[in-house]
Amino acid sequence: MAVKSALRKDNSFIEQFLRLESAGGILLIAAAGLAILCVNTPLSSVYQLLLDTPVEFRVGGLEIAKPLLLWINDGLMAVFFYLIGLELKRELLEGELSDPANIILPGVGAIGGMLVPGLIYAYFNLQDDVAIKGWAIPAATDIALALGVLALLGSRVPTSIKIFLTSLAIIDDIGAIVIIAVFYTAQISFSALFVVVGLLPVLYILNRRNVTSYSPYMIIGVIVWIAMLKSGVHATLAGVLLAFFFPMRDRKNPDHSPLEHLEHDLHGAVAYFILPVFAFMNAGVDLRGMTTDQFLHDVPIGIALGLFVGKQAGIFGLCWLAVKVGLTRLPKGMDMVSLYGTAALCGIGFTMSLFIGSLAFEETGVNLLFDERLGILAGSIASGLVGYFVLKSHLGKKVALDQTD
Repeated sequence: MAVKSALRKDNSFIEQFLRLESAGGILLIAAAGLAILCVNTPLSSVYQLLLDTPVEFRVGGLEIAKPLLLWINDGLMAVFFYLIGLELKRELLEGELSDPANIILPGVGAIGGMLVPGLIYAYFNLQDDVAIKGWAIPAATDIALALGVLALLGSRVPTSIKIFLTSLAIIDDIGAIVIIAVFYTAQISFSALFVVVGLLPVLYILNRRNVTSYSPYMIIGVIVWIAMLKSGVHATLAGVLLAFFFPMRDRKNPDHSPLEHLEHDLHGAVAYFILPVFAFMNAGVDLRGMTTDQFLHDVPIGIALGLFVGKQAGIFGLCWLAVKVGLTRLPKGMDMVSLYGTAALCGIGFTMSLFIGSLAFEETGVNLLFDERLGILAGSIASGLVGYFVLKSHLGKKVALDQTD
């Protein structure tokens, strides 16, 4: 009875998580639509004024002065990366990714889903020293929107597809974190980085002493974030670093997981506030007077084809190959058609693609934000539509056959 109760509790947690991510996806779409509406109406000047609003923080000789847009991208998004870090730790220690056998298929898919889109983008932009900086933009998957599309299909979607998509997106997030740390880091300030390194033993001691209160970690986390910001390493990575030190289990009460509790508390703020605000501040695309030449520019074409063609080819192609050579097998409830539909959904790269795009082009001095956003929107919309209709048609036929049998 205790085992059945635990299983029901786990299933309830998974269902709540998926429902929350799906609802967040709807808000993301609404926020992006509102941003596009603002930019293409007389509200465009007000929208731009909001993005450029100066916000300053000063304590003694310490000063952080940025426009509101960068406070959102560097500050609020650090909380998003903190949540990603918590999810990664939980999955690696106790979740689907704790079993090496469960990592192979989504891991292979994630590698293909990052490599092929990057190569497609590079094919179109290799000769442009500025544009090539955006090679990683189509390499990301937006788990909130992808799960949101799955939610539209209702109960016909097997749990194995949801788990595969979630696992692949989490591994994809690991790749995005590595890419940001390695390729989108400015000149390093070693004095600021020394502060970060010096605080890691403090976080380790808090963990080993079973400190489960949020406050000490949050205080140190703010200091780590500021030091990261000043170091040249992107500040959002402070969230991932901090998450890995937060305790998974309370040693005095092993049934209680401080990490899962914090993860649950943060989901609402991230899904319903942080990501929609980020989308609103970053998704504005001025479509007035857009020409065919602008749409066919190498940057939007590289991003759109990277997301739409590259994700499908990379994920489905490498997973198909891994299954055929016997390296792994498809989970129960999945077949090659549903694998293809899921691979297409992974071409929805909205949130992380916008974030990487802002890192790639914000310091180049060349305005490629229009090109970047146009490519992301086109590739993500096309991927979402294809994935939805493939899965709807195929899973509908499977349900009909099962009912006949």
